Amino acid sequence: MEPMTITDAQPPESSVYQRYAAAAHAVEPALCCPVQYSTELLDVIPQEIIERDYGCGDPTPFIRSGETVLDLGSGGGKLCYIAAQVVGREGRVIGVDCNAEMLGLARKHAPAVADKLGFANVDFRYGLIQDLGLDLDQLAAELSERPIHDPVGYLSLRHVEERLRRQQPLIADDSIDCVLSNCVLNLVRQQDRRQLFAEIFRVLRRGGRAAISDIVSDENVPERLQQDPDLWSGCITGAFREDEFLKAFEAAGFHGIEIVKRQSEPWRTVEGIEFRSVTVVAYKGKHGPCWERGQAVSYRGPFRKVEDDDGHTYYRGERMAVCDKTFNLLQQSPYAEMFDAIEPREMISLETAKPFDCKRHARRHPRETKGLEYDATTDAGHGCSDDGPCC
Repeated sequence: MEPMTITDAQPPESSVYQRYAAAAHAVEPALCCPVQYSTELLDVIPQEIIERDYGCGDPTPFIRSGETVLDLGSGGGKLCYIAAQVVGREGRVIGVDCNAEMLGLARKHAPAVADKLGFANVDFRYGLIQDLGLDLDQLAAELSERPIHDPVGYLSLRHVEERLRRQQPLIADDSIDCVLSNCVLNLVRQQDRRQLFAEIFRVLRRGGRAAISDIVSDENVPERLQQDPDLWSGCITGAFREDEFLKAFEAAGFHGIEIVKRQSEPWRTVEGIEFRSVTVVAYKGKHGPCWERGQAVSYRGPFRKVEDDDGHTYYRGERMAVCDKTFNLLQQSPYAEMFDAIEPREMISLETAKPFDCKRHARRHPRETKGLEYDATTDAGHGCSDDGPCC
């Protein structure tokens, strides 16, 4: 038999499914890099799941008690069962995966984990992470009733898919507090990646966040390496270039995009290209109208000036005029420690506020904040603590 060439090989996405399906039944040590998790969170998780966990980071520190969490590419369920303990009885965890074998492994152990926790708050769903509207279990039910035998049936199927997305979505709009993923986004086909990030953005609530651990490269990966099924399914040559990974979040509408962890040494090097793990956190919530309410912020430093994702420039120690939306955003994570918020002496209600031109970089004069007629004089020491003098 002639050796298989890359042109004869299965497409990378097929190799991903087959390799992870096999990894659901037997440990595959070459899949992704080892990660250390909090040991007390692993106690309730069956060893079969722990042995078949394939990831490159730990995004779970960025979830909070009581939240609804979505894990993309949930595999055997390890990250979901860790998250279940963090969000607690009042929270909820949803895992989405398109690999039936991995999904079966995760679902099999759900009752046992729930018994150990004392509550059941995890739900595993069958779907593609780049198409979080389509429930594949629902689609399978439709196909069992109306199998496809010809092109007419295929065209009809497309209408069925759209109806399911609209009426019974796998994940509803604005329903998730935090989206997690651990070394899975790099396995999605290049042509589906814009949709992937759009879907993450769609399902998040305003103020929600994505915490994604994945493999990135320091250079462009040549097409011939991307077509290698083993390298792609091994979380290597499907890697995003590091800067483009961040730009994908930005293009989808996220703000506050931050690399919170970056592996210093590469996990793998292939033909001089370095591949390493990063964890990125990004937030949803900067969309919406801009209103003028007389507010300002002052950037604390240490840089002379900084620029946000919308092109607003903030100069160290200077009062910069901002709209109500930006004013509120800059008092939340991840900006809260970077700015001082300056309210006007006389508040302007939203009902009477006028549109704010967010394209300008205007400084706000202190008199604009205090009011032109403000002429108060206070006693020395006003506002100081009772513990001693200010100076």
